[in-house]
Amino acid sequence: MGRATLIGFSAVAMWALLALLTDASGAVPPFLLSAITFTIGTGVGLVAWLFTPAIAGSEKIPPQVWVIGIAGLFGYHFFYFTALRNAPAVEASLIAYLWPLLIVLGSALMPGERLAWNHVVGALLGLAGTFLIVTKGGGLAFDARYAFGYAMAGVCAVLWASYSLLSRRFPSVPTSIVTWFCAATAALSLVCHLMLEETVLPVGAGQWLAVLGLGLMPVGAAFYAWDIGVKRGNIQVLGAASYAAPLLSTLVLISAGFAEPSLRIFAACVLITGGAALAAKSLFLRKRAASEAGA
Repeated sequence: MGRATLIGFSAVAMWALLALLTDASGAVPPFLLSAITFTIGTGVGLVAWLFTPAIAGSEKIPPQVWVIGIAGLFGYHFFYFTALRNAPAVEASLIAYLWPLLIVLGSALMPGERLAWNHVVGALLGLAGTFLIVTKGGGLAFDARYAFGYAMAGVCAVLWASYSLLSRRFPSVPTSIVTWFCAATAALSLVCHLMLEETVLPVGAGQWLAVLGLGLMPVGAAFYAWDIGVKRGNIQVLGAASYAAPLLSTLVLISAGFAEPSLRIFAACVLITGGAALAAKSLFLRKRAASEAGA
């Protein structure tokens, strides 16, 4: 379980590159960028299948798995882009980023799972740290004019939390299925692009490399790693630790010279890492007990 949890957290680390690489990709409209990067993400799965063909298996995939997967990957991005078009980015992003807390709370309803106080408190600490990162130390100004955008952001959070939790109910479904979720998301994103956007392609090698990086990691390998984590890892720990994504993203931007370090970022670091450590307390204690028993 510990190894699968770490694999799942590697997805969070890859998502930390999302802001930097998206910014470096130029003026490509969101749905077109989604179509291109998810196509690359599909390629990641196909290459993995070539090297480990046994993971594809011959077992029939339940129809609900297809619904869950496509609704999770495409649905999240569709409603997120819609939220950003209809509400201020700060408020919409913070609402959308309620999904780690929903995962932690929703895990109590999953078979074989038990929600403890440290999971809830750890997730809330992570949420507080995320608040500092997203609002940049300022306040929130929820405006009734943007109610539709706020609602779309809320749908984002519910969709991704539901996808993560429901995927855990199908542990026998191979992670290779994510390849086809990515392919479906790429196709649906292309349809949305043709209906809603003007075509603007990346310019120059630098922007194309950024798009390639997006497709290989945050919009590629990350989804395969996340599938392993939510199916076989500690779902509560993974949910609370997911709040590290905006912090890691900010640290990446600081390292690249796009942001400045501050006391606010330090405070967010303390809250998020402390919350993740608190949520993982039971996992650490379990490992220690197993080690002592083995000795």
